[in-house]
Amino acid sequence: ERELPVTIFLDGSESMTFGTPRKFDFARQVAAAIGYVALCGFDRVSVQVFPDAFGEGAVRGALRSVRGRKSSLQFFQNLGQVNAQGQASFNEALRRGALGARRSGVAIVLSDFLDPAGYEPGLTALIGRGFQVSAVQILAPEEVNPTTYGDLRLVDSETGAVQEVTSGKFRLNTYKHTVQNYIQRLREFCQGRGINFFTTTSD
Repeated sequence: ERELPVTIFLDGSESMTFGTPRKFDFARQVAAAIGYVALCGFDRVSVQVFPDAFGEGAVRGALRSVRGRKSSLQFFQNLGQVNAQGQASFNEALRRGALGARRSGVAIVLSDFLDPAGYEPGLTALIGRGFQVSAVQILAPEEVNPTTYGDLRLVDSETGAVQEVTSGKFRLNTYKHTVQNYIQRLREFCQGRGINFFTTTSD
């Protein structure tokens, strides 16, 4: 049996720090579980966290090529030291990962998929290199089913852009409908290209 490369693309942008529990904490748990299964199967695991973070070079480098079940404890510890911060370019991160791979294999994308530039070019780049892709969308419970309404001042966690909105119960229903439509479009995009798609909340 040939060794199967398993690459986990972990969204570590600032938006992943949102929610209770945080989306990034849940994403790391999923990455740890998938990585452990792969290591037990004697496959090579690589976790690519984006964007690049200052001061985490050694930890992130250690996550780029992990082999063997005996490496699982150190693998978990390294994952636990990675933080989410900064603004990420989702498509560029996946494109660079696809081009830099020596061999295609399994690619797992863990993200909220809320990049203003979309997700299509990045996922297409992985498919184009022959990866078997699974996309896991992780949203906070507050993003799917918000309960706060009234006069709000919303601040983008990555860009700092400010948007003032007045949201009543009717607009909350419109918002929820918009979120479900967005998830459905992502699901249809993935299904049309043979990508396994899952969506979940961080709780």
